[in-house]
Amino acid sequence: MNQKGQQIIQMARTLVPKRIFLFFQPFYHKVLAWLSAFVYRFPSQQLTVIGVTGTNGKSTTVEFLSEIMEEAGYRVASASSIRFRIADHEKLNDTKMTMPGRFFLQKFLRLAVRDGVTHVVLEVTSEGIEQFRHKHIKFDIAVITNITPEHIESHGSFEAYRTAKAELFRVSPVHILNEDDKETYAFLSQIHAEKRLSYSLQKFPKTMRLRLPGDFNRANAMAALTAAEAIGIPIEVSKRVLERIDYIPGRLEVIQTRPFGVVVDYAHTPDALEKVYKELSAPRLICVLGSAGGGRDKWKRPEMGRIAARYCASIILTNEDPYDENPVEILKQVSTGFSQSPTYSQKPTHYKLILDRRQAMSEAFGQAQKGDVVLITGKGCERYMAGPNGEKTAWDDREVAREELQKLDAEKKNETTADRRAS
Repeated sequence: MNQKGQQIIQMARTLVPKRIFLFFQPFYHKVLAWLSAFVYRFPSQQLTVIGVTGTNGKSTTVEFLSEIMEEAGYRVASASSIRFRIADHEKLNDTKMTMPGRFFLQKFLRLAVRDGVTHVVLEVTSEGIEQFRHKHIKFDIAVITNITPEHIESHGSFEAYRTAKAELFRVSPVHILNEDDKETYAFLSQIHAEKRLSYSLQKFPKTMRLRLPGDFNRANAMAALTAAEAIGIPIEVSKRVLERIDYIPGRLEVIQTRPFGVVVDYAHTPDALEKVYKELSAPRLICVLGSAGGGRDKWKRPEMGRIAARYCASIILTNEDPYDENPVEILKQVSTGFSQSPTYSQKPTHYKLILDRRQAMSEAFGQAQKGDVVLITGKGCERYMAGPNGEKTAWDDREVAREELQKLDAEKKNETTADRRAS
């Protein structure tokens, strides 16, 4: 939803009793969904649309699948939390929304049609489905990566969250399911499909060598490879593409390797955070960690603290999209999880709370020694920080990390020069 739409809803909330507002809210979303499709003349009817949903790995899977289809000769468009692409044109996603509003999506699809695109890959979220942003988009294939607890407070329960995800499969004739996610696989298998394909890490081709590390990336690659198979793309084409991809923006993106490593990752859920921590091996892992505000999943804050305390030698708690919440209180809630770590009695958590995210990075780099890895999580390649009253501050973890590393390098060179002169 764009800023104007949010302002309209906020005004309605102040003028209309909450009970009445909630009653009419679904109708409002449905009308906007139909109206946007009508204005742009139902563009998805002229496209093959693949929807990718799940808790983690959606953006990476969208990127993988888009590259595969382009290699196979299709003219492709894609929309994810990373970027919007229509054939050779792309724009970074700076909306702070994985699945933008209805008018945005329908216009995006209409522009894709005008540009001769035949296949579109869309990242689909549970909250987008709740607001009917998927309505009047003709989905041909639905792909699931995984489902772990997320947006519980927004949906009311994990079951409601999972049910929202399932709606994408109810409107798609072809389903791509993850066998390794047993509960989700059983749940979605009960939904009718004209064609159903499944993937598993056990089916990962022994001859395929991914440059991207981690079982989670291998699982995302299998999801994309299987969706490509459903379209009719030979596995040899998919393998060739997947083997040459060496990074996804903001997803385990390596900023520096020596003398210590610096990695930026989008991980913002407990499941994703633990998978990333497990993947990075180093004498010491120094973690720059925060948690988003805005009432978003407060339950996960201590859980992320618990996980960080288990894997990190040192933790720097810092600001991360506080919205209208008190950022210090958010970080205090994260820190309550430290004592819940199974290793807490043997290894008390060493941490600092530095609200300024730039200073937090500088502190982490200052602590790092040769062979260590500094991991900065939560924002990935996002382009700004979200503060109170809709405030947006330009920000990019990757750019700031590079700037601070350059400062550190310059300081060390100056110290070396001063030492030489003194001697």
